[in-house]
Amino acid sequence: MQNQKRVLIDYVSPQINNGEFYIKRVVNEIVHVGAHILADGHDVLGASVLYKHKNEKKWQEVRMNLVVNNEWESAFTVEKQGFYTYKIEAWVDYPLNWQHGIERKIDDNQHVKSELLEGVDFLKAIKDKTNQNDSFYLDHLINIFGNEDHYEEAITEARSERLHHIFTNHPEKLFANTSKTYQVYVDRKKARFSTWYEFFPRSASEHKGVHGTFKDCERLLPRISKMGFDTLYLPPVHPIGEVNRKGKNNTTEAKDGDVGSTWGIGSQYGGHKDIHPDLGTLADFKVLIQKAKEQNIEIAMDYALQAAPDHPWVKEHPLWFKWRPDGTVQYAENPPKKYQDILPIYWESKDYKALWNECLDILLYWIDCGINVFRVDNPHTKPFYFWNWIIANVKAKHPDVIFLAEAFTAPKVMQQLAKQGYTQSYTYFTWRNTKHELTEYVEELTKGESREYMQPNFWPNTPDINPFHLQGANESKHIQRYVLAATLSSSIGLYGPVYEYMLSDALLGKEEYLNSEKFQCTHYDWTIENKLISVISKINHIRHQNEALQQTNNIKFCYVENDNLMVFYKWNDSKTNELLIIISLDAFNVQQGTVQLPLQDLNISAGQNIEVKDLITNNSYNWASEWNFVELHPTLPFHIFKINKN
Repeated sequence: MQNQKRVLIDYVSPQINNGEFYIKRVVNEIVHVGAHILADGHDVLGASVLYKHKNEKKWQEVRMNLVVNNEWESAFTVEKQGFYTYKIEAWVDYPLNWQHGIERKIDDNQHVKSELLEGVDFLKAIKDKTNQNDSFYLDHLINIFGNEDHYEEAITEARSERLHHIFTNHPEKLFANTSKTYQVYVDRKKARFSTWYEFFPRSASEHKGVHGTFKDCERLLPRISKMGFDTLYLPPVHPIGEVNRKGKNNTTEAKDGDVGSTWGIGSQYGGHKDIHPDLGTLADFKVLIQKAKEQNIEIAMDYALQAAPDHPWVKEHPLWFKWRPDGTVQYAENPPKKYQDILPIYWESKDYKALWNECLDILLYWIDCGINVFRVDNPHTKPFYFWNWIIANVKAKHPDVIFLAEAFTAPKVMQQLAKQGYTQSYTYFTWRNTKHELTEYVEELTKGESREYMQPNFWPNTPDINPFHLQGANESKHIQRYVLAATLSSSIGLYGPVYEYMLSDALLGKEEYLNSEKFQCTHYDWTIENKLISVISKINHIRHQNEALQQTNNIKFCYVENDNLMVFYKWNDSKTNELLIIISLDAFNVQQGTVQLPLQDLNISAGQNIEVKDLITNNSYNWASEWNFVELHPTLPFHIFKINKN
């Protein structure tokens, strides 16, 4: 079959795997669309981006602009949650091509009577699509284009801006070509901007040696709110297995009174839809959820698809586990780590449909209880297509639900989980320490394809990871790591109160906490106030007040001739909020340097005066040079400058 289309649409962006996966945005963000659009010959082309929400029938249209070398671009804003579809339409613009050609002939002093008559057909074709004034104007042109007595007026109007504007706004899309359609999923703002705090409810008690409860957690909500956190992540709150229960410091034999690992889920008291009896009741948990919401905090639950040997599933659904010839099940392993208290799920089970449905039902159960945020344990050890199915099913009914992937694994595995639907992902930030490592990693996350579908969440520490650079680290190092996380990424989290109390004793030679809370209750004095808490609180409130820090991708690293200083510029999409962040990576010594301002990105000229206001100290400085001297001390090793242009 012959195809008379002449326009070719190539290299459409953004797209993931040629449209197999959707890109991601949050409400009111912009989708910048680009493509290579070309045709044979030298005709004038036109192109548009067409887009619509899944609940809309009519396509909205924004025209594309030619930038350079057949590269076209445009943008549209997504205004509500759910799926949008977008595509590109391109055509040879015959009316504009006619106008361009007649202009060149007129400039060459050629007589264009015949060309004017050709133009009449284009005018007649669009006259009924225009408003009344333009319709009268086109009637006038139709009359004079065929009248030699009005030749001078005709050639003036033939090349007029008004006619060009009418042709542009009412294109005749003859033989138009259309790209394939692509999708963008739009989440609520929290998918992009969130500030997480993690602690173990069983360690929330005011009294030493007493198991914490949800009521104790309620007492701590004002503290967490005051520090500026909007998400409280609780490790598993389910009954803990008694068979093969772990003792303190991950010993394989529990002693009397040992509480076990919260991730060893399931016992005689129930499984994934049940509450550990020492924490309280389901009613108590629902009260905690509501009390947290009153403090503008969402409770995030841990979703860990694994079972203790005495989980009810083991007897009720034996096909969900892989049994060895001796009648036992191999416990979970992640070499060199061994999890004798956990049985892995057998995902290749013949009874997989019932297994998948039960996993979905767990999520729906807790969503009905008021939970909309889930941190998922080790998602990379479960099938990718399972996650695609379960996340799609949840989001179809509950679009507010957010999934954070705890996947410290290979980069492509982390990326694939994001493609399959995960909202956010843990990252390698925890181990990136030098200026080169940090810059390279953030550039990878924000400048490559992954920026379109993967939202990083930066954590300085977790219960599983006590990084070497924090072991025995001073206050300055803890401030440095938190401000790096909080300004480089819009979604961040920390495991407390060990972080703000700087409790970093470790197992010898390992990135693991000594006397880890994963295996025991810990007593804290939750009333302690210190400088680190004040700094964390101030930074978190700055994040809530500045849109530039509520997204990750708008970032540019700036030059400074000192590898112990890191400088970067961040801005919101409208550039109404612009920040310059300077951080010392030296926790012990004063560091100095001369920072080069990104003049072009700031849209200012050399010598133009700007004011930079330190949002921590409220001190302001006037900078009138491209190069500016800075000095940072370990006591306060950073600046968050808000830029005001004069």
